[in-house]
Amino acid sequence: REGDKKTPIGNFEIENLYYRPDKITKPFTKLKCIKIKKNMGWCDDPLNKNYNKLIKIKKNIKCEKLYRKDHKYDLMIPIKYNFLKPVKFKGSCIFIHLTNDFKATAGCIALKKNDFLIMLKLINKKTKINIY
Repeated sequence: REGDKKTPIGNFEIENLYYRPDKITKPFTKLKCIKIKKNMGWCDDPLNKNYNKLIKIKKNIKCEKLYRKDHKYDLMIPIKYNFLKPVKFKGSCIFIHLTNDFKATAGCIALKKNDFLIMLKLINKKTKINIY
């Protein structure tokens, strides 16, 4: 559920690679690469029609900002959980992103930068992530 801080269990497709071109050069990958801009967010408002979708940030829409001061979203891949036809309150913003310390996430999968870069060389748009 939205906000439960749990990683969903299952076999999921992955989305595109989002990256910060001001912090990292475009990595080698077969995934489509999207540059993160200051106005990009991921809607986590269950009552919004764009729930669990990439959006342009607006004051009246609750969202996870992708352009962050820390490094966590310098490389980021959304996991297609509750994705195609999102169910309100089922959960949003489940990402594979970076970490330096392996502290608990709010439900995401966090990897060290080097491990993330290795993973990018091995995966493609048909790759699935099995979470158990």
